[in-house]
Amino acid sequence: MRYLSIVAFGVVAMLSSGAVFAQHSGTKEEQSACSRDAQRFCRKDLGNDGAVQSCLQMKRASLSRSCKKVFESHGM
Repeated sequence: MRYLSIVAFGVVAMLSSGAVFAQHSGTKEEQSACSRDAQRFCRKDLGNDGAVQSCLQMKRASLSRSCKKVFESHGM
């Protein structure tokens, strides 16, 4: 449970980063859409918001549809 909280915090921080999404605070739905992908593909980067975002972008072809939509909705 603690690990899931850390993952969720990392995704929340990533989605709310001004540099990442131009001052857009990620909704709970957006956070939920990418949390499994962050845990699956970017586990080593959790805790480093910029690294998680970069990792998810590099793994974009493998992301879930819902996480891809989050990136697309922010012009990424």
